[in-house]
Amino acid sequence: MSSAVQTAPGRVPLLRTVLAAQFALVTASVVVTGMWLGRMAAGGVGPAELATGAYDPKDMVPFGMSVANPFTWLYLAVSLLFLAGLVAVPLLACYSLLLLIRDRAETPRRTRRQLLAVTVAAVTVTALRFAPAGTELTRWWLD
Repeated sequence: MSSAVQTAPGRVPLLRTVLAAQFALVTASVVVTGMWLGRMAAGGVGPAELATGAYDPKDMVPFGMSVANPFTWLYLAVSLLFLAGLVAVPLLACYSLLLLIRDRAETPRRTRRQLLAVTVAAVTVTALRFAPAGTELTRWWLD
């Protein structure tokens, strides 16, 4: 009888699922932040002016908001991921840390590095979203 702990067959796909979900949520936050910064630079305004409603993020969708427009669907997908990320990113970051600690020996090195990188990105995104500038960003996006 071996004293080594055997990895359950379902853990590696679970790690990949957590990795993909966390990557998608962090990417949506980065895209929205880039749109926010780009809108401020293009308009020559600050965060307070963006939150007034004069610079609506829906105005950035090419060809307008329409069901037939594929950019509308992309905008809606990013919006849903961004909003879900308010709750899911911190929870997935905590769960990823747990997986990194618990399954350190059984996890392939590449997956472990990717999970660590996306967890660090998730912690950074979460910290920035709850900063004053992040609350302005969220207020602008929800406008």
